[in-house]
Amino acid sequence: MTTRVAVIGECMLELKGEAFGAMTLGYGGDTFNTAVYLRRCGAAAGLEVAYATAVGEDGLSSGLLDRWREQGIATRLVRRLAGRMPGLYMIEVDGRGERSFHYWRDTAAAKAYFDVERTPLEIHADDFDALYLSGITLAILPPAGRERLYALMGAMRERGAHVVFDNNYRPRLWADRYAARVEFERAFSLATIALVTADDHQALMDLPDIDAAIAHAKALSPPEMLIKRGASSTLVRAGDAQRRPAQAAGPHPNPLPQAGEGVCEWLEAPTQWVERVVDTTAAGDSFAGGYLARRLSGHDAVSAATHGNRVAARVIGHPGAIIPVEAMADLL
Repeated sequence: MTTRVAVIGECMLELKGEAFGAMTLGYGGDTFNTAVYLRRCGAAAGLEVAYATAVGEDGLSSGLLDRWREQGIATRLVRRLAGRMPGLYMIEVDGRGERSFHYWRDTAAAKAYFDVERTPLEIHADDFDALYLSGITLAILPPAGRERLYALMGAMRERGAHVVFDNNYRPRLWADRYAARVEFERAFSLATIALVTADDHQALMDLPDIDAAIAHAKALSPPEMLIKRGASSTLVRAGDAQRRPAQAAGPHPNPLPQAGEGVCEWLEAPTQWVERVVDTTAAGDSFAGGYLARRLSGHDAVSAATHGNRVAARVIGHPGAIIPVEAMADLL
């Protein structure tokens, strides 16, 4: 039986190179990066991944859709909007190799995904076993769109689907820290799995240090939680973390624990040493993809997190957010 995952967010066009010099055109975005690694790591287990977003009707948008399909990502949840285009960002690299980012996304099509009575995601939500979104997903949507997304998260959780929230926090996308905090708290309250990057949580909650951020994150309500601490081991809380076999078979062998059910102590999943870090872009995105691929395929939370850390270690050893599939063939 196939497990289907919907991922909602924004994939942008990427220009990379030297200003007024040679530039290359690519694409990327936090949730899209996760969708790619989720599909790669879960393909052998029959995971299907569909990306929910909006693009334009222009040639660049058509090119994006073609490339997403080449990555194995289903596009039936995508809206195409006349008069809109994808967002754009430029990575400028100076003579020392230092990177700076510039964004053009105020009128990006993805912001208008919910500007219709019913989106493809809402129409087909019952076809999916899991929904994944991030703090950046929340940031790009207008208030009415966020409310629709919260309603969808609640409905999917109510019927037993997995609802996964990744706390990617980018201050420049929010009016202020308080506004972001209110929305993140809503998302955490609806999630069944929360992926928390400790640095982002510290910044969002304006906490004095990482230890305070970790303590605060541990008190959040999702029944399954992971706290990522850079090179330090990943903290894992899941009711089945000690009780389930590492490779159970079949669809949904590990229903998510409810609050107070089963063993809910915090365990640790080891990270992997990387001799030379080339590019940290998509470290967290690839971790999420690797983790969810294993988790939704029946692995326990600790072994799934260990695999996610292996995928992230491989990704940061290569340039770019989406590395060649050949570079991670042994992890699939």
